[in-house]
Amino acid sequence: MSQTHYTNRFAIDPKTAAKFNTEELRENFLLPPLFVNDTVQLHYTNYDRMIVGGAVPVSGSLELEAIKPTGTKSFLDRRELIVVNIGGKGTVTVDGTAFETGTRDMVYAGLGAKVSFASASADAPAKFYLLSAPAHAAYPAKHISINDAKRVDLGSQATSNERSIFQFIHPEGVKTCQLVVGMTSLAPGSVWNTMPCHIHDRRMEAYLYFDLPETARVFHFLGEPSETRHLVLKNEEAALSPGWSIHSGAGTANYSFIWAMAGDNVDYTDVDLVTMDDLK
Repeated sequence: MSQTHYTNRFAIDPKTAAKFNTEELRENFLLPPLFVNDTVQLHYTNYDRMIVGGAVPVSGSLELEAIKPTGTKSFLDRRELIVVNIGGKGTVTVDGTAFETGTRDMVYAGLGAKVSFASASADAPAKFYLLSAPAHAAYPAKHISINDAKRVDLGSQATSNERSIFQFIHPEGVKTCQLVVGMTSLAPGSVWNTMPCHIHDRRMEAYLYFDLPETARVFHFLGEPSETRHLVLKNEEAALSPGWSIHSGAGTANYSFIWAMAGDNVDYTDVDLVTMDDLK
């Protein structure tokens, strides 16, 4: 019996989204649980064909298997993959090479690779966050420790957004076809991310929120700048952001989130800024 499950998420245009009620917004932009024991859970999106998922190996290792929407024999026959571990210690094996990963470490696997996942301990299993997009070239597998990521410190306590950004994938670092991935951690007492906000029509984005206390929540803002909406997310939940949408959040406590983009441009600074006057 396959340990891989998937859903197919269709793209939504801004005029349709503006008419959604809360249930419809959650159905279309909030992803179902990503981290299920002994399961590879994948969500195929029609935003730049990004696949967002999770893998939690407990009883044994898990294989990254092809799913029907990819239309290929193996999962990465026409794709690349980034794996970020937000759980206990584990191993990502790419074409026979095992990469040991601690919490917040990342592994890149390129076009055509075979991938599997394992945890060092069933009592504290790894939680692998999976991000995949179409690829046109094969680049070598690579492990990046959180300590090796490009760090940028921004914000202040005065504006409730003191934070550290860790760029795993950027133009000067690991080579990818189109995936750009990073992590942001907010300092205690800070709750806002990505405000003032922006859009980038040339690429979609996915946000995974984690490091939240069980009773805390993040209000994730989406929609066109003149037609904003929100989702209420708890720990280890993820939201999809089309290219036309803002992606910003405020929490009831500090938190971390992983942002991942796919699309036409890998330039991190290629954004269209939204002024506070234009936000409604």
